[in-house]
Amino acid sequence: MKKLFFLTFFFCSALIISVSGQEENRPPTQSVYLELGGAGLPYSFNYDFRFNKNRIDSWGMRIGAGGYSTTDESFFSLPVMVNKLYGSGPHYFELGFGMTFFAFDDSYNDSYCIDGFIDSNGNWVCSQFESYSYSYILDVDGSPSIMGTLNFGYRRIPVDGGFTWKVNLNPIFNNNGFWPLYAGVGFGYAF
Repeated sequence: MKKLFFLTFFFCSALIISVSGQEENRPPTQSVYLELGGAGLPYSFNYDFRFNKNRIDSWGMRIGAGGYSTTDESFFSLPVMVNKLYGSGPHYFELGFGMTFFAFDDSYNDSYCIDGFIDSNGNWVCSQFESYSYSYILDVDGSPSIMGTLNFGYRRIPVDGGFTWKVNLNPIFNNNGFWPLYAGVGFGYAF
């Protein structure tokens, strides 16, 4: 399943790149990139595009997918953000906001015993439980869930397209709190 997802993602990316290569005089208003940290939480593969196909420094949108799976847990994230680039090639300030949908499955119990006693039969009886709560930087109430994301950062996009990279501060928030110091770094291809 994972292999199929990645093959589909890269096939679509290659198709977009080949179709966009036919338009000679258009600036690189689209990009595909891998982001570590950032709005995709641990990491994500992303597609970013400008709403105005003739201006890099305009409003745009990014959508991505990320996740992992181990023997004990699995995690899937889907970041969706609206962003605006300020500046002129190749240096841009990126400002954005959005949300990240995520789902997880772990093999840990939902609660565990923190106090108890031995009954008359010699069996341990738990008298006080504490709930286990999943957290990714901030506590999460359950799965699936949504985390709000902000984006403040630098993005380098060559004027003729090609290798692009970005560094961002990505504050995250949900109903359990706000964490201002989450960050991300990304690199990919602009076309």
